[in-house]
Amino acid sequence: MTTSGAADEVTHTTRAHSFNAAAAQYAAHRPSYPPALFDTIEELTGRPLAGSRVVDVGAGTGIATSRLHARGADVIAVEPGDGMAAEFRRTLPDVPVVRGNGNALPLTGHSADLITYAQAWHWTDPDRAVPEAVRVLRPGGALALWWNTGADDVPWIAEASARADRHFGLDLSAEKRNIHARVADPSGRLDFVRRVVRWSRHVPLDTHLANLGSHSVFLTQSAERSAAYLAQERRHVLDVFPDGVVEETYDVILLLATASPPPTA
Repeated sequence: MTTSGAADEVTHTTRAHSFNAAAAQYAAHRPSYPPALFDTIEELTGRPLAGSRVVDVGAGTGIATSRLHARGADVIAVEPGDGMAAEFRRTLPDVPVVRGNGNALPLTGHSADLITYAQAWHWTDPDRAVPEAVRVLRPGGALALWWNTGADDVPWIAEASARADRHFGLDLSAEKRNIHARVADPSGRLDFVRRVVRWSRHVPLDTHLANLGSHSVFLTQSAERSAAYLAQERRHVLDVFPDGVVEETYDVILLLATASPPPTA
């Protein structure tokens, strides 16, 4: 008999691997990240990204990696999925990507100034991923975790989130509420600072819907169930944006912790 814990793990694993079949859709339609996010990382770490040795874990198709690379960072990407890694190599052929995940980083100790997880930390086991990050970081290096989340104080976005919860029988907004230090590191080993960076983008309605469809909750549903939701959502969003250009407003939630230097003799 399958326990609920085992069932949850199967669901989590299935969702984690669901992106590989939709890597091109993910790369084409997912939002990127604003310059202010990387400004904030530099402010909190006290060092420029330019010239820093950065490991981007769960790099996916390279959306965050490309921004780090453009800021002058020396980036190596870590990605477990076949489809995502293939799309990464297609779009960023000059940036190295190695296969692996945050629970067992395929990297030598004390080799990184910064380890980043963009939309990816929730796929790790923090009890394993935290010690791995500390092992790979140089003394004084930092671990940065961030997520693009819909700004639910914007009325139409809050209404859309509620519709998705009802349609799929889930509490997707709970995932947003759980972005805090205690969940990121239940051991309390790391002292995370939290920042929120708001930004927005204007995209065609089809891009907005394709972005929604690239999320794991859609990718693990039947095609019919997802299509039914997206068809209904098209009508709702057109009521708000009749010209078909959607303003998506995001809050990037950033958690950043600095690895303690070794004690002095």
